[in-house]
Amino acid sequence: PEVGGLTTREVLELLRGLKGLNIVGGDVVEVAPQYDTTTNTAHAGAQVLFEILSLMVFSPALSGKRA
Repeated sequence: PEVGGLTTREVLELLRGLKGLNIVGGDVVEVAPQYDTTTNTAHAGAQVLFEILSLMVFSPALSGKRA
């Protein structure tokens, strides 16, 4: 999170809106569990990663379908 940046909910909505596009990869950065005593950041990072992987499953480029 950045001051004035997107919320976790906004990021998840944005990612879900990309379904059907040719998504072939993604990454999650700046998650440091050793400094995340409440595990909120780790859970949010895991959810973002799950959404990226889900997008790749539905990506025409990786599923053999044409857009």
